[in-house]
Amino acid sequence: MSAPVKGDLSDTEKELFVVIAAGNVQEASRLLGSKDVRVNCLDEYGMTPLMHAAYKGKADMCKLLLQHGADVNCNQHEHGYTALMFAGLSGKTDITWMMLDAGAETDVVNSVGRTAAQMAAFVGQHDCVTVINNFFSRKRLDYYTKAQGLETEPKLPPKLAGPLHKIIMSTNLNPVKMVMLVKENPLLVDVEALEKCRKVMELICEKCVKQQDMNEVLAMKMHYISCVLQKCSSFLKDREDKLDGLIKSLLKGRDSDGFPVFQEKFIRECIRKFPYCDATLLQQLVRSIAPVEMGNDPTALSVLTQAITGQVGFMDAEFCTTCGEKGAEKRCSICKMVIYCNQDCQKLHWFTHKKICKTLQETRQKHEAESAKRLEKQAKEAEEQKALEETTNTMENLSVEKSEVASTSDIQIETASSEPIPVNAE
Repeated sequence: MSAPVKGDLSDTEKELFVVIAAGNVQEASRLLGSKDVRVNCLDEYGMTPLMHAAYKGKADMCKLLLQHGADVNCNQHEHGYTALMFAGLSGKTDITWMMLDAGAETDVVNSVGRTAAQMAAFVGQHDCVTVINNFFSRKRLDYYTKAQGLETEPKLPPKLAGPLHKIIMSTNLNPVKMVMLVKENPLLVDVEALEKCRKVMELICEKCVKQQDMNEVLAMKMHYISCVLQKCSSFLKDREDKLDGLIKSLLKGRDSDGFPVFQEKFIRECIRKFPYCDATLLQQLVRSIAPVEMGNDPTALSVLTQAITGQVGFMDAEFCTTCGEKGAEKRCSICKMVIYCNQDCQKLHWFTHKKICKTLQETRQKHEAESAKRLEKQAKEAEEQKALEETTNTMENLSVEKSEVASTSDIQIETASSEPIPVNAE
């Protein structure tokens, strides 16, 4: 078929755009099988079917179009938008991931010079920004699963690529969550496997720094992951309880307030160990956390997370106290001050939380009592103010009525005095 021209659509292609808007995947599949349909056809604005599906947040439709050869990097849109940009605008992380996995380029800019990540940030879709900023293709990792040059075996066994890639793509940098990801895969719960994964992370970190288009953010993330894997390896060597002991160490809170001191120290140590001392990002991280006392905000985890994910101002979200997952909803039934994503995380954290649970409960009850008194005082003041305003209004109304009565009397007197005196006919 000839190269697509904006607005030059067959009747079947016009129908395809309508079907995509309706979300009818089955009908779209039928139309895409027609010889009269080009999967990369352009509407009058230069939008492809994939762009429409991404913007409308229809993941199944995007998957179907990609299977039929949709060009994920087409930028014939009148303002230079790509499918990834539309995915970011939609706020759908699964579609954003799908576009990236299909080979979407992240550094393409639109007519006003914004990348997909910048556009998503501009409209407040920070989860999509995080996905884009943390994307590392499986293809780049698979490079290390093949022997290179004179190597007799690859640096990374192919069976480890999947589990390791899952950790790399995680946007939750809480070390507890990362250890959980290691623990849940039997292939990784092995000292030799962890060492191989750690070395690959260090190689990727070095490559990110030394490549022409230096990526300090990705380098720092790879370094951080390598530190977590090294810590897992150390515990597997020395502890009978294996990774459970590491998780408990990371969760153990200070007796006075429950602050996880070991976790804070571990993350600070990871940052300090970043091997490229001249990196701007490292200097920024050190300046942010160095003057902060242990237990005060910002924590090392929050500073590192903001630097790597690029998220700013998302404090309205709830995060699991145990693993840091976003969207946690289950609160401790006693103190109601800490929140978890599920019962397993709550049980895992109980050994340390129980020490301060009662104190937190008393603190909450005290704040609630003070808040209730404050609200009661405000309500009373509002009621008194209302009563005062009503009294003032009543007095003003009485004053107006008296004035009107007096005015009426004057008129009557004046009228009476101005009547002519009758004269007898005689």
